[in-house]
Amino acid sequence: MQRSPQQAGPESRTPPSAPSTTPTPAWAAADCSAAEPIGGLQEYYYELCMEKSQEIKPFILHILQEVDEEIEKGLVGITLNVAGNCHLMPVERVTGEDFWILCRILKNNPYINASIHLCSSGLDVRYNLISDVGVSYAAKLLQKNTTLKHLRMTGNKIENKGGMFFAAMLQINSSLEKLDVGDCDLGMQSVIAFATVLTQNQTIKGLNLNRPILYGEQEESTVHLGHMLKENQCLVELHMCKHDIKNCGMKQLCDALYLNRSLRYLDVSCNKITQDGMVCLANVLKSNTTLEVIDLSFNRIENAGANYLSDALASHNRTLKALSVVSNNIEGEGLVALSQSMKTNPTLSNIYIWGNKFDEATRVAYSDLIHMGRLKSDNTDVEPFVVDGHVYLAEVSNGLKRHYYWTPGYGEACSPSSNAGFTLVPVGQYL
Repeated sequence: MQRSPQQAGPESRTPPSAPSTTPTPAWAAADCSAAEPIGGLQEYYYELCMEKSQEIKPFILHILQEVDEEIEKGLVGITLNVAGNCHLMPVERVTGEDFWILCRILKNNPYINASIHLCSSGLDVRYNLISDVGVSYAAKLLQKNTTLKHLRMTGNKIENKGGMFFAAMLQINSSLEKLDVGDCDLGMQSVIAFATVLTQNQTIKGLNLNRPILYGEQEESTVHLGHMLKENQCLVELHMCKHDIKNCGMKQLCDALYLNRSLRYLDVSCNKITQDGMVCLANVLKSNTTLEVIDLSFNRIENAGANYLSDALASHNRTLKALSVVSNNIEGEGLVALSQSMKTNPTLSNIYIWGNKFDEATRVAYSDLIHMGRLKSDNTDVEPFVVDGHVYLAEVSNGLKRHYYWTPGYGEACSPSSNAGFTLVPVGQYL
């Protein structure tokens, strides 16, 4: 059967701003003129693999079979989860060739739109073996895709070239709502490219840029992302974990947050922010009416920074719902101040404090909040217990994104208590 032009193979045109020297592998250069599939995604995958002489992965075949069953039940908003870090069943990690075929399956064509109605879909391929070569051709396919809403690439070493291909794709794609390229070894060039593209793109609502490979002490990433936040009024969720952000960079972001009226979830965990950065953030919280979740975990705000935040939360801000100050070298004074702010602030419902320096006053303060019902046990990472008449706090497995890097051996990986940030600010299920 002759395929229509819309079903042809990857386009030869290089995406704007993307490197043009990537060699074309045989599996992508061949003509994509396979016969139209006669069954579900499982059959389509099998036919594409046979056409390209590509190895058929039993794990992918199994996942697509489950999706076919969900489609038969009339479900929508389906996520293809082929993550490479699943230890509950044997997994052969996805390569660039496999990723290209998966993107072909999700590509906007009559088969998907008319036959199976796969809408508002997601693709989770974290922790696999996808490099910039696989990303380059997948990005071309995604330029015209209208069904894929969420893409999670976490942990694939696509590096700067791969990041540039995705940034170029976002100049054209108008349906993707959430993109996770955290821990992908992005470079400064691709981080700047994402920031530049998002000054114009009004579709992306969630972006994860965790742990890029940055050099120098100029904090350029915060300068460009801060400029983007001033212009963009669509982005809801931004992750900047491990960006080497210091107080100057935090000021850049805070200056932008005075003008931004869309961002609800800000993640600046694992940086080098101290009490001076909290002066800027506390001032923002006195006027900002959109921020609902802030992750400050693994910084060093200490008592002074906690006091600045508690003052803003107690007397001004009535929007913030969740705050994480895990491992910030905060002692009893600052922790008690944060607990006191919850007594006057009716909106703040989630607070995470483990990894700081608890004293008797801290343990009693948070025990009282929990026992009074002001702080629900699922909304914090500590649980009080009494030994010999003294109150102590034990750690529990709750957090804003507890299961971002790993999944539990049993139980629900995406429970609201373990991933409270994504529950409070939902942009895409499981992503």
